[in-house]
Amino acid sequence: MVTVGFIGFGIMGSPMATNLAKAGFDVVGFNRTPERVGALASVGITLATSIEALVRASDVIITMLPDSPDVESVALGESGVFAHAAPGLLFVDMSTIRPDVAAHLAKEAASRGIDALDAPVSGGEAGAIEGSLSIMAGGSSQAFERARPYFEAMGRTIVHVGPPGSGQTVKAANQLMVAANLQGLAEAVVFLEAYGVDMVPALEVLGGGLASSTVLQRKSTNMLERSFAPGFRLSLFTKDMGIIQAAAREKGVTLLLGSLVAQTIASLVARGDGDLDHSAMIRVVDELSK
Repeated sequence: MVTVGFIGFGIMGSPMATNLAKAGFDVVGFNRTPERVGALASVGITLATSIEALVRASDVIITMLPDSPDVESVALGESGVFAHAAPGLLFVDMSTIRPDVAAHLAKEAASRGIDALDAPVSGGEAGAIEGSLSIMAGGSSQAFERARPYFEAMGRTIVHVGPPGSGQTVKAANQLMVAANLQGLAEAVVFLEAYGVDMVPALEVLGGGLASSTVLQRKSTNMLERSFAPGFRLSLFTKDMGIIQAAAREKGVTLLLGSLVAQTIASLVARGDGDLDHSAMIRVVDELSK
């Protein structure tokens, strides 16, 4: 039986690792907060006491961490994955990080005989729970085919998008479109409410036309109820928007709408709303419309 080492048991990582275990893989977990891994014992996930122990027990390592420095520390640190990995290990980072960091990690991995992929995901907490994530993978075709069985346990749309770093570049584009959709949905909801429209049928008909989107399907209820329990935190979203803006500057790309939405998200985080779901972007529209 293949053993999958999984590092990072947050809102996304926990259901992703659970789906791997349910698919029949032997899953060993490591998390900076050990009780999160312990809570998954009921699905057969066991806890490693260190990254070294995790690596020695695993055929493949998957990471799902908050930001670029976290992934660099786990992969490249003195007690990290690469320091203890034998040649032939498959390392798959499914976090959302900077494309240049992903490319650097792949180069370091190759120098040690490790296959590496950057394979960020889209679909949010619901997609992670359902096992219906979109997975965009950057790296060699060989590494992608090795990872396919694990991806199939976690996602539905699984695409090899190019060489190392490409997965993160596509994820940046994804987050740009999600941000624009969230802002558009927030403004549409407040606009419709101002006119006293019956909101449920209004959003139903919008969802049947060109305005339809996964954002509308999955986030409209949050906005209507002004309920923002985190599925994807604004603090992580503002990190993603920073990745997008930096990458755009590097290539001389102008992001008019992206820059505006990035400021909206950053303002919410700055005032203390960083732990709310990204559907809380409607709060800014509410306040500016009074």
